[in-house]
Amino acid sequence: MRGDRFEAVVLDRRLPDGDGLEILDELRDRGDDTHVLVLTARDTVDDRVTGLRRGADDYLVKPFAFDELVARLNAIYRRSQRQINPTLRLGDLTLDTAGKIATHRDDRVELSAREYNLLEFLAFRAGEVVTRRDLEEHLYRSDSEPTSNAVDRLVCSVRARLADQGADDVIQTRRGIGYTIARDDA
Repeated sequence: MRGDRFEAVVLDRRLPDGDGLEILDELRDRGDDTHVLVLTARDTVDDRVTGLRRGADDYLVKPFAFDELVARLNAIYRRSQRQINPTLRLGDLTLDTAGKIATHRDDRVELSAREYNLLEFLAFRAGEVVTRRDLEEHLYRSDSEPTSNAVDRLVCSVRARLADQGADDVIQTRRGIGYTIARDDA
């Protein structure tokens, strides 16, 4: 788990090699803000308060209903996707995440829904390298297997549409790893 990035982690307190809160402490100590739902049989108020104070986003006591676990994870995800300002700015490129519209210097970039989703996914992770596998999992339904070069073709298409608007070199390739958009630190 140390090298991977997750949207959320379900963490049990009783692990074979210790308390799951030690893993939570490790995450928070290194500045990892991955959302964590603690799942445990420890059900006292003190146990719940301790887990939340140490950085858990939610705490669910066993036994639990699977539907409740899924609902809590979805709630954590929804909260993580909210922004005070639904606009992402990367240099001259602007993404209106509410309206799902990309513009470059006030000119609209015509993108299909999947093209926009790819661009937005990369933009939310500006400065990070996003693997092809992560893009496949985000862009394609789990019941359909994309072709081996589907992500590459989609990136090529988005690049062409951006280039038509004068936005060259927005998406960079990290050969053998994936793609990235530079963070706009200006």
